[in-house]
Amino acid sequence: MREMKTLRQVKIGESAVIKKLHGEGATKRRIMDMGLTRGTEVRVRKVAPLGDPMELTVRGYELSVRKGDAELIEVE
Repeated sequence: MREMKTLRQVKIGESAVIKKLHGEGATKRRIMDMGLTRGTEVRVRKVAPLGDPMELTVRGYELSVRKGDAELIEVE
């Protein structure tokens, strides 16, 4: 079985498609409310110097996501 790939591992300039959201309750709900849902394509625009937050392009708009949240988003 392959290791799960998370949004956190996507390199700057690369795109990925969201496969599954991990996490519970309010955290998962907040991620979904930002438009990060299954089947959505996400592009990593840049990552802050210390790796937190990550700046993404999702559904035509820009979004910043914390490293901890990015680790809950499984991509392919």
